[in-house]
Amino acid sequence: MTIESLLAKLPFGPWRTRGPIVSVVRLDGVIGDVGPLRRGLTLAHVAPLLERAFAPKGQAAVALVVNSPGGSPVQSSLIGKRIRDLAIEKKVPVLAFCEDVAASGGYWLACAADEIFADESSIIGSIGVVYSSFGLHEFIQRHGVERRLHTAGDKKVLLDPFSPERADGVAHLKAIQAEIHDSFKAMVRARRGDRLKGSEEELFSGAFWAGRRALDHGLIDGIGDVRGTLRARYGEKVRLRVVREHQGWLRRRLHMGAKGGWAAQGAAALADAALSAVEERGLWARYGL
Repeated sequence: MTIESLLAKLPFGPWRTRGPIVSVVRLDGVIGDVGPLRRGLTLAHVAPLLERAFAPKGQAAVALVVNSPGGSPVQSSLIGKRIRDLAIEKKVPVLAFCEDVAASGGYWLACAADEIFADESSIIGSIGVVYSSFGLHEFIQRHGVERRLHTAGDKKVLLDPFSPERADGVAHLKAIQAEIHDSFKAMVRARRGDRLKGSEEELFSGAFWAGRRALDHGLIDGIGDVRGTLRARYGEKVRLRVVREHQGWLRRRLHMGAKGGWAAQGAAALADAALSAVEERGLWARYGL
């Protein structure tokens, strides 16, 4: 029996009226590493928050607030597995609340919960795999740039953006995408089960839907926000324990300067951050955001 449960039995004091606890963790942003000045969702980053969220004994649930357009399938899988492992170990139900978008890897994270809720305007789904690049070989030829590329192994470079596209490279990429897609589909089937409605051709086509249609397809369990849903389920006195990252001013500066001095790192870091921001913006833009 915990101290809080003992205090709750006292006939006096504020402890008598204290409600159940629900820990809340935000999973916000692109999944994976996005650059030295812009941090995405990775297991290394999220794991300490999850450990703290599942730590309290006797809490009613853990709530995940998901707002992500996706990203790395590996990090999506690792984070989702860690959530499930902790939920089983601590015997705590997990509820996911989707904000603007929980698509692709973002939906993968939401599926780690036992139940999923979303706003009517949330974007849900996109159960598919995408790869994007550029074809710049004609551009560099037009500007007199000679491409010099030397490999040992004829398939060492299959998707070089500065060389003409190779049919065997596209076929190899498609095979990898199919494997990842199969893993994604298997996870959704395992987590959603007979709640899924409609054909797999449609559900797993990479399409995405707003909240009501997602509910019709069984991709989510209800329409609602985190505070309203938890108050309706656990009572008006439910206490939301928001778990945030502890990172002070000094730690942020040390992290940014860890690979070298400020002068040496500044220009490269800014250039990398600008490119990362463009790529990140592209992920959000796929869903009209």
